[in-house]
Amino acid sequence: MTNPAISLPDEFVDFLTQNAGRFEEELIQWLRIASISSDSSAKEDVHKAAQWVKNKFEAAGLKTESIPTAGFPLIYAETPLPEPVDGKTPPVALVYGHYDVQPPEPLDLWTSPPFEPVIRDGKIFARGATDDKGQVLTHVLAVCEWIGSGRTLPVQIKFLIEGEEEVGSANLEEHLPRLSETLACDVVVVSDSSQYGPGRPAITCGLRGIATYELFVDGPSHDLHSGSFGGAVMNPAIALCQMLSSMIEPDGRIAVEGFYDDVLPIPEIEREAWKQLGSDDEEFARSVGANALAGEPGYTTDERRWARPSFDINGLTSGHQGEGVKTVLPAKASAKFSHRLVPNQDPIAITQKLRDHFTRHCPTGVKFELKPDHGAGAMLADATSPYTRAAVTAVETAFGVAPVMIREGGSIPILARFQEVLECDVLLLGWGQNDDAAHSPNEKFSLEDFHRGIHASAALWQEMGRV
Repeated sequence: MTNPAISLPDEFVDFLTQNAGRFEEELIQWLRIASISSDSSAKEDVHKAAQWVKNKFEAAGLKTESIPTAGFPLIYAETPLPEPVDGKTPPVALVYGHYDVQPPEPLDLWTSPPFEPVIRDGKIFARGATDDKGQVLTHVLAVCEWIGSGRTLPVQIKFLIEGEEEVGSANLEEHLPRLSETLACDVVVVSDSSQYGPGRPAITCGLRGIATYELFVDGPSHDLHSGSFGGAVMNPAIALCQMLSSMIEPDGRIAVEGFYDDVLPIPEIEREAWKQLGSDDEEFARSVGANALAGEPGYTTDERRWARPSFDINGLTSGHQGEGVKTVLPAKASAKFSHRLVPNQDPIAITQKLRDHFTRHCPTGVKFELKPDHGAGAMLADATSPYTRAAVTAVETAFGVAPVMIREGGSIPILARFQEVLECDVLLLGWGQNDDAAHSPNEKFSLEDFHRGIHASAALWQEMGRV
């Protein structure tokens, strides 16, 4: 591990270092809980994961509350508000994270069981290791150990840890206006993203939005014999493929009419800064196991994945899926797909553009239904705020190198709503790596970065106290 945050008192730094093994054991305990929010059979485990972090806050003496929702509870905790300094109220930070995880399938691709954490080559492998239990736990540990040491934090820190981030945060969004006074803060701090690369920590200043859908195509009233009816009746699976294909050009540009109408250009200052990062397309392709990269022409790989909209098919279903051949003309076909959106794009407006597009491109002989799932706009943070400057210092002292400023292609839907409802800034501090396999088999998290994250978190509160 690199030198810890030098701005922290030596005795506290020594304490964090000496207790590294205990911190890893606590992470393992939490990771063992299969808190899959999208799986109704895992409901008990999701509640168990919520109780685990609630117990952690209570043991440290934080004021703690489990806020019930129609789904899984919101775990809230807060430290005392420090006394004003020179007549000025100290800053208030809200740490946001989630205790739910993605489903682990396909299980046969895991080297070790997803909910039996294993340490290999300095990394911990388990579902939720980097997304988001391992990352949010760095802040939980930094604050709880600080309070436990008897020292007074120079800022007030509030925690909001939910159990439905992986399914769209609908219940948190519903409760957010009613919780605005409780959650009032100057800045929301989130660690649910990645560094730019190994040894290259980053502060993420923007996230893409998201819009997810399921497209259903219905044809004949029942499956038909492909010999008797093939060529005479429109095949819904073929119709589905044609409709999906109509959404994208061969060069990767999205072909939905009006899709780019509201897309803002990437500021030249950001394009130039990203070019200086020295990204390597060949290495990037190797890191994800692809033999080449592809995408919208006129943009670099980083620009495509951070600041341009995208379209992806997430799943396809139709016809016979079992062993062997069954020559049917299926009655139905469906696809799950998603768009990542950029600043100024509205998911509701995108939905209407899609309905209009499919109406024009639906083949004769079938009918379609477009079912929206969840959507959220993109998020941009203030890269020049005093909280960002405090984070730069904290990250540099913990990681030994200054962080770069980037955007991320993923989405954390609730963050734009935090900015709107709480009228606050946002700090995205990712301790993970792009190859940590979040949402995939063999998810992992570097233990070195886990401990660096704890030191960076502790240093952040000290630096923020100087704002």
